[in-house]
Amino acid sequence: MCASYGLDPRFDAERYREAVEEDSLRRLRERAVANAGATIRPTGRVQRNLNPLLVGGESGAALADGWWGFLIDGAPSKFPSINTRSERLRERPAGMRRRAIVPATSWFELRKGDRRWFEFADRGELLGLAAVVQTGRLGGDDTEHLCYSIVMQPASPVVASVHDRMPVLVTPDRVGDWLAPEPASPALLDSVIADGRALGAAIAGTERSTSPLAG
Repeated sequence: MCASYGLDPRFDAERYREAVEEDSLRRLRERAVANAGATIRPTGRVQRNLNPLLVGGESGAALADGWWGFLIDGAPSKFPSINTRSERLRERPAGMRRRAIVPATSWFELRKGDRRWFEFADRGELLGLAAVVQTGRLGGDDTEHLCYSIVMQPASPVVASVHDRMPVLVTPDRVGDWLAPEPASPALLDSVIADGRALGAAIAGTERSTSPLAG
C-alpha cells in the first residue's frame, strides 16, 4: 500500500508542463516549499492536513485541496480507503466516476520482512499518481471536502522486492483523459496503466536510514 509520499519543492515538472496549468505548477511548488519537505500522510480526525491534488481545469490540470481517505456519514471510513486496488475498479467502474491526480516526487514503503524503509522516485521528476475521488463532510462541520484514494496496481520488478503493490502512474499525455468529467471505463484504466509502465520502469528504490514518518 502507499501510506505516505513526498513532494520535494525542487521537482522537475517539465514533462507535465503542457498538461498542467502554469499557475497551478507555480502554486504547487509554493505548497511544497511551505511543507518544508515533510512526509505527506493520510488525513485524519487529529491530523487535518489537506494535500495538493490535480483535478480537471479549463486549460489543463488545476490545483485543488484533497482529504486523503474517504469521509462517509460524517466520519473517516471504517474500511481502508487511502488506497484502491485497480482490480476492484475494473470490477466496479462506478468507483471511477470522479478522478484526480496526486502530484508527488516519491512514495515510501516499509518492507515487512526486515522493517526497512525504502523511497521510490524518478530522479526528482514530478510524478502523477492516479486517484479516485468523492466528496464528504466531517460531523459537525459543514465544509465539503474533496476526498481521494490512490489507485494501486501490481508492483514493477524494482518495487516488488519491497512491496507487491505500487501506484498507477499517469503519463503527461494521459492527464486529460484521466481527469475528463466523463465516466471512466475499465478500458481507460487499462490503457493508463499500460502507458505508465515506461515511467514505472524508470523508478528506482533507495533504502532510507530513518523512517519517513519520524518527527
